[in-house]
Amino acid sequence: MMILKKPKNKIILIVAPPAGKLDVLFDYLRGFGYDVLLATDGESAIPMAEYANPHIILLDVVLPGMDGFETCIHLKEKATTQDIPIIFITDTDNLFDRVRGFSLGAVDYITKPIHLEEVLARLKTHLTMRNLRHSLEEHNKRLQAEIIEREKLIEDLDTFAHTVAHDLKNPLGVTISYAQFINKYNDQISREELEKYTDIIVRNGHKMTAIINELLLLASARQEEVELRPLDMGRIVEEVQQRLIYMLEEAQAEVIVPDKWPTGWGYGPWVEEVWANYISNAIKYGGTPPRIELGAITQPDGLIQFRVWDNGKGLSAAERDKLFKPFTRLDQVRVEGHGLGLSIVQRIVEKLGGTVGATSDNIPGQGSVFYFTLPPYIE
Repeated sequence: MMILKKPKNKIILIVAPPAGKLDVLFDYLRGFGYDVLLATDGESAIPMAEYANPHIILLDVVLPGMDGFETCIHLKEKATTQDIPIIFITDTDNLFDRVRGFSLGAVDYITKPIHLEEVLARLKTHLTMRNLRHSLEEHNKRLQAEIIEREKLIEDLDTFAHTVAHDLKNPLGVTISYAQFINKYNDQISREELEKYTDIIVRNGHKMTAIINELLLLASARQEEVELRPLDMGRIVEEVQQRLIYMLEEAQAEVIVPDKWPTGWGYGPWVEEVWANYISNAIKYGGTPPRIELGAITQPDGLIQFRVWDNGKGLSAAERDKLFKPFTRLDQVRVEGHGLGLSIVQRIVEKLGGTVGATSDNIPGQGSVFYFTLPPYIE
């Protein structure tokens, strides 16, 4: 069996019986830069069309064995060939053949005897139409994808706006109340009370800043194209701990960090947010006091798995299924929060070429392991 190499030029498949004497047409089209393939019957034309994916097919109605109409039916039934334009070659006075050809999906017909200039003109016309149709289809696909993406972004931002408004209300109210109290009674309160109230204001300010940062991150993770670089994970984790110092001190949390980290490949500011979400959740849902262990391993597939292990009560399978869905909280009563963090984590990590997940035996004290993967840095 002859193995065909896929040419780079426009491919024309001519399907005609050996007696068709199409050598002149073959040479003529090749002279205009087309790659021309020949099949002498329908049985061989179908697999040839599937493999070579020609830009257009010239199909004679009269073929040995399977005729041109039946060959056309088979080509239109197959997903790989159904969109290839087919031009029938018919007898001059056979109106029935022409009508039937159009009904089966042909785009045009050529009558015998064949005029080379006419064939070339029709080929150029239909190849142009095919290119325009494909360009329009690709444009529509891109446009539809953009519409879907924008609708998702608008939906996320709209939902998040309502959630943020609710979650900002409490810390903002507390901040205003204490600020007003200090402003009104500053000459009557002790230094210890003043430090206590200002500390509360600062803590609530950090809470509001975190919520606003996640809103901005949600928008940027949707749209931004970032430059990926080697990650100094030790430095990133240290910065995250400084950001969460108030939460860590308030909960008296212990954080265990490895001496060395493998070098991942990603975008530092986004990865910092991933760690911030995971560690803050470990503080919220961990034991009393929280004990948080950070680490990393290289998976068999070569990706680096970074993980956060807490000593909380663990998670059921149903809870794990809800983890990375937007605006859900596992413990609505015990922990206040806007619930968007893990969905942002998933969006960020997947955009960086990794995955997210969590494991748990649902045993109190043994906690849960939250992880994300990133490609390794290869020098």
